[in-house]
Order: sequence, then C-alpha cells, then structure tokens
Amino acid sequence: MNTADSRRLASALEQIGFAPAGRAEAADVVVLNTCVVRQSAEDKVYGRLGSLRPLKEHRPDVVIGLMGCLVGVRDPAPLRRRFPWVDAFMPPSEPGPLLELLAERGLADEGRAVEAVDVARRYRLQEGDLILPAHERGRLVSAYISIVLGCSHACAYCIIPYRRGPERSRPAGEILAEAQALAAQGVKEITLLGQIVDRYGLETGFSRKNPVSGLAGLLRRLHDVEGLQRIRFLTSHPNWMTDELLDAVAELPKVCEHIEVPAQAGDDEVLARMRRGYTAGDYRRLIARIRERIPNVSIATDVIVGFPGETAAQFQHTYDLLAELRLDKAHIARYSPRPQTLAARHLPDDVAPEEKERRRKALDDLQAHIVGETNARLLAQTVEVLVEGKKKGRWWGRTRTDRLVFFDDERDWQGQLVQVRVTWTGPWSLIGEVEG
Repeated sequence: MNTADSRRLASALEQIGFAPAGRAEAADVVVLNTCVVRQSAEDKVYGRLGSLRPLKEHRPDVVIGLMGCLVGVRDPAPLRRRFPWVDAFMPPSEPGPLLELLAERGLADEGRAVEAVDVARRYRLQEGDLILPAHERGRLVSAYISIVLGCSHACAYCIIPYRRGPERSRPAGEILAEAQALAAQGVKEITLLGQIVDRYGLETGFSRKNPVSGLAGLLRRLHDVEGLQRIRFLTSHPNWMTDELLDAVAELPKVCEHIEVPAQAGDDEVLARMRRGYTAGDYRRLIARIRERIPNVSIATDVIVGFPGETAAQFQHTYDLLAELRLDKAHIARYSPRPQTLAARHLPDDVAPEEKERRRKALDDLQAHIVGETNARLLAQTVEVLVEGKKKGRWWGRTRTDRLVFFDDERDWQGQLVQVRVTWTGPWSLIGEVEG
C-alpha cells in the first residue's frame, strides 16, 4: 500500500514541476512514507527522521514531509512537537497537506503553483486518473491498486485499524479507471490490495449471501481491461474466502492461481487470544477447499510466533500445521507489541526475545525445506514468466504462482511473457533458460 501511495505522490509532484533527485541531500522535497506494523519498522523511521535534522538546519528551505501510518488518522500535534523540523504531516493515502504547502510557498514551476491544490484533489484514491512517474512510464510491469482502505476487524495484535482508520471500499468504477490508466501506460499486471481484501464491497451490499458485488465481481470486471495480462489480490482472511471468489480465480485466465491467506497460528487458544475468528481446523478445511477448487494453486500464509502466552506446546501446533499443509510460502514474524492494540493493553509480552527468534528460525527452516522440495519438482519443467526487469545482469520475473525466476538472454524481455525451462531450483528462486 505504501508503494502505491508513494507512486501516486511522485506522480502528483511531477505534475506540478518536480523531478526525482538522486539522493535526499540534493532534493528540495524529502518525504518519508512510513510503516509501523512492527516496532523495528517504526524505529527505522525515527532514525531516518533524526538523520534529516542536520539537512534541515543546513538548508532551511528544504521541505520535509512525513506520510503514512506513523502519522495515521490521529492529530499530528504530538509529532509536530517531537519533530519540529518536519514541515508536513500526511495521513496514509492523503498527500494534500504537502501539496498545499508547496503551493503556498510557490515552490512549483512558475505559473503552476496554484495547480497544487487541484493536483491534491485529483490525487485522492477516489479519482483513478493516475499518471505514472516519468521514469516508470512504459517500464513498470507490475503495479498495486488499493481497493480496501483501513480495517475494521481489529485483531488483537494489529495496529492498522488505529493508524489507517475504519475499513472502506473504493467504488468499482474508479478502480476500473485506475486499472485502465495503468494498462494504457504499459503495466501488464495489477495486484489488488486490502488489509482484508476479500471483504471488498461490504459498504455496497456484499455479503456471504450476496457475493456478486464483492471481490469476485470486481475481478470479473477487471478481467476485461485491455492490455492487462495478470491480476493478483492480497491479503485475504479465512472467514471471507467465498466459493464465488475461488471460482473466479479458477475460471478467469488473467487471475493468477495464487492465494495469500494468513493462518497466524496453529493453536486454537492462541487464535482465540489473537481474535482471529476461526480455529486451526477451520484453516485446514479452507486450504483443502482452495486446493479442490483451483487446480495447481499456490498458497502463501503469515505466521506470528511468540504471541503473548504462547507455550512450547502451542508453538508446536503451529509447526505441525505448516508441516502438514506444506504451503508454498510463509512469512514468519516475531510478535511485536504495538500501542493501542488489545494485546499491548491486556496481554503481557511474556515470551523471551531469544525464544521468539528460536521459534521463528524453526519455522523458517521448515518452510525452506518444504518449498525446496516443492520447487525441485519443477526441474526441467517449462513455466510462464512475466519479466519485470533485470537484477545483476539477469532477467527476472514471476510465474503465475508467484515463484521468482531468473534467466540469461541477450534479447529484451521487459514486460513480456516468456516460456522458461527450469534448470536449477532452490527454496526461494528458480533459474532457467528461454525456450525456443
């Protein structure tokens, strides 16, 4: 979501005459777009803000902006007092304060400063008339589109509802307009984003009994966008994964056979303390249902280790769940208490840091073994890769099931679908050669 917001802000700044700077010290405007899902991420923001203070003291004309979840939807007054060298404080997905400040100070191109307020209005996610930044136009292959903003589920550990506000869905027409604009500028793949993406449309009548106006219906409309070749979505919640959504993935050729649905834990007592709303048995049945309805699907999950009160036996239940289900990807995180959340207010952080790390590593090692074996079955097979660019001289892209593939070739494959024969497999990537 921050990547999508940053791209929009770069576009808005270019529309009023700014251009990218190679480094912060050479810029007229510096913006930090922030994430605070974990304490480590928030600590990095504080460190970077501190490093910008000497720049502001040396060049008082530099405009420094702070955007995203650190600002959140709350009153920024405490942040203003703590960081007086920051000029503009912007909630997630809302650059208006910065663009209006630039207009007031006349920092845009001559004759265009008054346009900044209009640009701020056009920027808002409800508009959908995105123009990619110049350096990405015609080169950007895969882009994000936020379709659900905020969250109202309030898991015990999650700070998102407090920083991004309550859940609200963007109108389908505006999402379609944004997808069309991206495709017209060369984007081949879009990923639809939401904290619980499969709750899309709740405000407009979507429910388990009326799924047509939800994500499944939106996917069917996006499938007709000319120029798009692939569509993905994340992140889902086990309680909102409807059969209609799974059928849309199975039936629509452009929608990739990849589902991201977090388990977070494999023990029922831990899941109840997390306020996830399902049991480990429910999750097992969901995975079976996904695999039954979508042939050759890949499934990714998220897991938190060391949640308050998690015993060694309860952790073992999570380990056993991953060992049993053999999912294609698992994002493992150590529990980090976040302010305002139910867990931080009422549950003691009683698992030692060293034990959290041991549990994280155990799951990481398990998943590396599982994915290594899964990927090994692709050796000598041919996979379809959407090429996103070059890294260290090699072309790279992803399969429909979100596997990373590298290959060498002298031809220009940027943004193209290519058939690659796999010659090497590892747990995190594949290497191959172009067929034909």
